[in-house]
Amino acid sequence: MLQKIPREQKTQIISLIQQYFREERDEEIGNLAAELLLDFIIKQIGPYLYNQAIDDVQTVITQKTALLESDVDALKIPLKLSY
Repeated sequence: MLQKIPREQKTQIISLIQQYFREERDEEIGNLAAELLLDFIIKQIGPYLYNQAIDDVQTVITQKTALLESDVDALKIPLKLSY
């Protein structure tokens, strides 16, 4: 499933969480609180997002496969039924 988030990205996400709390809730939260919230989201909500991403990929693959099948069918040589 989800691999470990690189530290630089995790730091950016923590800053976004803190910014959200400041702007939307008029609250200040520290790095630890934001990191704990992020860890909770990853653990509890992450699987839902991951599964949705997998479903989205399956849909795209199905669509692309249908296009490929159509392209391959177009390569067929028409058969003549008479001499």
